[in-house]
Amino acid sequence: MSWLISRAFRFILVVYLERKQRKKRFGVTTLKFIKNSIRFSFIIIGIFVIIFTVPKLREQATFIFSGAGIIAAIIGFAAQSAISNLIAGLFIVIFKPFRVGDYIKLDDQRIGIVDDITLRHTVINNFENKRLIIPNSVISTESVLNHTIDDSKVLSFNNFYVGMHANIDQVRKIIQEEASDLDNVIHHTFETDIDTVEVRVIEAKEGYIHVRAYIWLSEPFAEFKTKCTLLEAVHKRFQKENVPMPVAIHKIVE
Repeated sequence: MSWLISRAFRFILVVYLERKQRKKRFGVTTLKFIKNSIRFSFIIIGIFVIIFTVPKLREQATFIFSGAGIIAAIIGFAAQSAISNLIAGLFIVIFKPFRVGDYIKLDDQRIGIVDDITLRHTVINNFENKRLIIPNSVISTESVLNHTIDDSKVLSFNNFYVGMHANIDQVRKIIQEEASDLDNVIHHTFETDIDTVEVRVIEAKEGYIHVRAYIWLSEPFAEFKTKCTLLEAVHKRFQKENVPMPVAIHKIVE
């Protein structure tokens, strides 16, 4: 009965919220969290209803609750993690540092698309199509890089290394030409009106010159694929036009 009531109540509430929030991006996050909350709440209510409806269970419950002080302390200590996850999940839904569908990054290993936010944890789908399950209490204390919370465009850093005798103007021209043929590249941004990719020399050391291309992309989810495509295309051009490549220099100390 509790399960049926839970399903009916969730259905009615979800239909109502979908109508109210159909055009809002954060509606999906709110709906999923509310559905999980309702299911959990009705499970707890159902357990208590069963206990106090069945006479034998009610007698046992009365005996157990007579020592409620000690039991409450034990349960409270054991449930600290669960309660902190619940509160952290609630704060995530209210303040929205990220939402379901956002592309977020915690570090180099924890990066991907937010798939779900439950009472206990946040599920991130990474680019290997694997799910990262992170407790809400952990992710709420982390510094989260959100690529899609307000503005979907992203500035991509693309690094290249050429030999010390390479022609920098030729290198810049090759990178800009290859980058201009890529999908999702934004040629005009609020930051610059230059209709080209900006290429800078970062450092020149013994054996190589470090060059970096700054490329604005309209689709952050495609950044990794775009970087790989550009690297391959530029490398082929370097080989075709005989651009000197870095040479490893080893010093022999006698």
